Amino acid sequence: MAGQIPEQLIEEVRKANDIVDVIGEHVSLKKKGRNHFGLCPFHGENTPSFSVTQEKQIFHCFGCGKGGNVFNFLMEHEGFNFYQAVEYLANRSGIVLPESISSQQNQQNNQMDQESLNAYEFLTMFYHHSLVHANGAEEAKAYLTGRGLTEETMKKFSVGFAPYKSDVTTTLLEKKSFHLHHLAHTGVLSETEDGKVLDRFRGRVVFPIRNHLGKTVGFGGRTIRDEEPKYLNSPESKLFQKGRLLYNFDQARSEMKKLNQAILFEGYMDVITADQYGITHGVASLGTALTDHQAQLLKRYVDGVIVCYDGDNAGIEAAFKAAERLKKAGLESRIASIPDGDDPDGYLKANGKEAFERKILNQSATYMSFVLTYLKRQYDPAIEASRMQYIDEAIRYIAALTKPIEREHYARELADEYNLSIDTIMGEVESKRQHIMPDQKPRIVKENARKKQQRLYPAYYNAERKLISYMLYDATIAERMKHRLGASFNVDVHKVIVTHLYAYYETGHPADVSQFIERIEEPEIKNLIIELAMQSLSPEVTEDEINDYVYMIQSEQGDKALIKDLFYQQKQAELDKDYTKAAEVGMEIVKIKKRLKEPLRE
Repeated sequence: MAGQIPEQLIEEVRKANDIVDVIGEHVSLKKKGRNHFGLCPFHGENTPSFSVTQEKQIFHCFGCGKGGNVFNFLMEHEGFNFYQAVEYLANRSGIVLPESISSQQNQQNNQMDQESLNAYEFLTMFYHHSLVHANGAEEAKAYLTGRGLTEETMKKFSVGFAPYKSDVTTTLLEKKSFHLHHLAHTGVLSETEDGKVLDRFRGRVVFPIRNHLGKTVGFGGRTIRDEEPKYLNSPESKLFQKGRLLYNFDQARSEMKKLNQAILFEGYMDVITADQYGITHGVASLGTALTDHQAQLLKRYVDGVIVCYDGDNAGIEAAFKAAERLKKAGLESRIASIPDGDDPDGYLKANGKEAFERKILNQSATYMSFVLTYLKRQYDPAIEASRMQYIDEAIRYIAALTKPIEREHYARELADEYNLSIDTIMGEVESKRQHIMPDQKPRIVKENARKKQQRLYPAYYNAERKLISYMLYDATIAERMKHRLGASFNVDVHKVIVTHLYAYYETGHPADVSQFIERIEEPEIKNLIIELAMQSLSPEVTEDEINDYVYMIQSEQGDKALIKDLFYQQKQAELDKDYTKAAEVGMEIVKIKKRLKEPLRE
């Protein structure tokens, strides 16, 4: 898998990047015992089953089975190929790769995508330079200054301006050797029906949109005149997928993790203004409703999200949908209420940070309180039928709450508000729970069946797994097993693993599973190796325990294999000058041979 990159250099890069630190930049990890745990980034879950071990420098998800080392994580999580993962980690740790390797990696990349990334990076700098220095940008600069942005903030977010003349940007890109039609094809530029390539953001204030690695992958443009559309985003592409990105996520991530909370805004200006006022853990969806993927992205880093949308009807509707997505992802959400139909940007400028935190963020409603208030807007309490519909709908939402104390709390509020019996409301709640939570029992049964199946594995199967785990942990055990068992394991995939392991140790490599799996191409085998390496092992394994594993493995293969192993034990005892043990083993061999001959005399 390493290709043409020297193995020594791969090891230098791997050892320079602690796997807990690297994965911790993408997944919120908490230490429990010797390992770190978090929510798996490769499948949706609410209970952490994703484990990272610093000692072995590997990760493994006990839910979906994915595992590997720091390179494998980046390849799975970021879509990198191996060369990209090595380069990313080399840059992260200050290791300079030889030019020959860098050029080889670039050949592995899709050339058009790479050119698009380079163009986005260049345009980010060009647009910001145009805003600050170019003639014709005065109107754009006045607009941003009028919105309260400082030059420092504009620089931090690389806010820019696309010149009005449609050929300025394209002429400059051509001079920099970019292929205009390639950039039009990938969405960086636009193309007219007659084939002319133009800057789609000309005459607009431009906000770079970065992925979570900090690379610009698209732009958002806002007109500063009465042009339509008012807001314009880069088109969907391989690099720019609005439903998978959050604005400012790359810069807000560290503060989000520190506070274990994110603030979800509607637009760029809300995020930027909040940051300028010192509230630096804000992100925004990109002109669309919050998606499941965006909610899961937040879930990897925080436990709680404050939804802080505009206070008008559209903002309240959008906040309700976002709260539903966040709840589905398992996040604790609170919903801030901006008074008088204002927006966060305007409220901050009018009232300042202290008032915003105290009156808006700190007084934000819980998910259920917001939902009940939202539902009331849909019904007329003065009309009995409408009122009963609201109560029924409110009970449905209360019944979906997972914590009994929350269900009772909101049921009591509802009962008090409409002068109803708490017992009646709770009875309705429990009745609805029987219908809206039907999938829990099947999941529990399925999980118990899975665990039961694991317990029903034959003794030799579990013995082989345990023995391989020790062989991964200790090269001397592997060396002894090479002579005692060779590849004579009963499970085919175990035979493959030990064959690779023997070859790995024969070339002088240490017992390092993170390094060993680089030699394995098949993902299924690699994941199984990681799973075996994550097993709990005794640091002081005894010879008797090893012999027990070998005995169970060979018992499945028949007495002849057992005799072969006994001969090996007898020879080892003689070499150790333990003649008593050698005699005992010899007697055992005689007994087995005698038993083998007995059927022949019948």
